[in-house]
Amino acid sequence: MSSAIRLPRRVLPGFGLTLGYTVLYLSVIVLIPMSTLLFKSFTLSWTQVRSTLSDPEVVAAFRLSFGASAVAAVLDAIFGLIIAWSLARYRFFGRRLMDAIIDVPFALPTAVAGIVLTNLFSENGLYGHVLLKYGIKIAYTPAGIVTALLFIGLPFVVRTVQPVIEDLERDVEEAAEGLGANRLQVLLRILLPSIFPSLLTGFALAFARGVGEYGSIVFISGNLPFKTEIVPFLIVSKLQQFQDPTAYAQATTIAVAMLAASLLILGLINFLQWWRTRSQ
Repeated sequence: MSSAIRLPRRVLPGFGLTLGYTVLYLSVIVLIPMSTLLFKSFTLSWTQVRSTLSDPEVVAAFRLSFGASAVAAVLDAIFGLIIAWSLARYRFFGRRLMDAIIDVPFALPTAVAGIVLTNLFSENGLYGHVLLKYGIKIAYTPAGIVTALLFIGLPFVVRTVQPVIEDLERDVEEAAEGLGANRLQVLLRILLPSIFPSLLTGFALAFARGVGEYGSIVFISGNLPFKTEIVPFLIVSKLQQFQDPTAYAQATTIAVAMLAASLLILGLINFLQWWRTRSQ
């Protein structure tokens, strides 16, 4: 007498329904809008696409957006690691308040952040007039863009690295010190290898946020072509050129190029993170 073959039951029921909902949601919210953006750029000929992307103003905007985002993400990774270490390893007066302040850029509208930073770093601002005495100008320069990106990108690094530091077992550090390792050796050979994957993730998140940032930059940058004009502002300015029938398609072409470059860089960062984790 043959017995019916029983398929193993899944730990979580409803896999088909949840997977279908996930695919539908991602298709409606992400894939379809992205595909329409891509199809709109196809209305231009290859010559027009090449002419749009090779325009000196567009090239300068790309160089500034990706360059400023990379610089800000590196600085956020350095200082974010220090802040996350302080919050995770030390107990001091005002720690909870400082921990809450880290999340302010998440809740603060980016336009408000841009106005505040512009007022602070303008020539008559609280910080700006002091820096101007030393010949340092922040507002309406690339340094102002990096400053805004530092502000909005720092929480990504801190919130990614802090839980990892809190979960690190101090017994390993104490064992290494007992075997004669100094603090620098413990930091370089034990702590940093454990923290590096999360630090790289925080860097990637800060970089991705910086590349697409608009609200906090548009005020402090001044939007000067070839100097402080970022790609998101260039796309918006293209969309406002109603007299040019190809302006909308040009804007979508720039957006697609920016998306492709961002995905390529993020893919490389994720690959490095995967390779680093696997080699440990």
